[in-house]
Amino acid sequence: MGNLTILILRVLMSAVLAGTLLIQAVLLPLLGADLDQGSPAIAALRIPFLAIGFLGVLAFQVTLVCVWRLLTMVRRGTVFSAAAFRWVDIIIGAVGSAALLLVVLGFLLAPGEAVAPGIVLLVGGAAVTAAGVALVVVVMRALLAQAVAREAEALDLRTQLSEVI
Repeated sequence: MGNLTILILRVLMSAVLAGTLLIQAVLLPLLGADLDQGSPAIAALRIPFLAIGFLGVLAFQVTLVCVWRLLTMVRRGTVFSAAAFRWVDIIIGAVGSAALLLVVLGFLLAPGEAVAPGIVLLVGGAAVTAAGVALVVVVMRALLAQAVAREAEALDLRTQLSEVI
């Protein structure tokens, strides 16, 4: 991966991270104020909704930071090492947590008639999608493990070859 590609990705990720901070600092408090003025059924769930929103954005931010760290490893040529597993594992945990948060949100929205059933279905679909993304990252982690093993094997073979020569 070229340095220009990594630079462009970092610029985009910085903009997205700034946007998520804006969501946490401005939009979530505004949403909380709007929920207070809504129906009593929704107003009672104000704190859980805000907590799920905050934690969901936090999970996304954690994922961005981990991808940033992996990009640093790609630039340095050290991505095929055991250190990369830590960042990939954190990504899996963050995306899995987001999926669980969406399931909880769906359960909070489901009872009563304050929210249309289609919205609950959309939230459930988003939870399934997030879980699917977590599973794709698990598969990619397995591919990384194979690549790290091959890299170690190639290094060992190079060492043996240099001893022979």
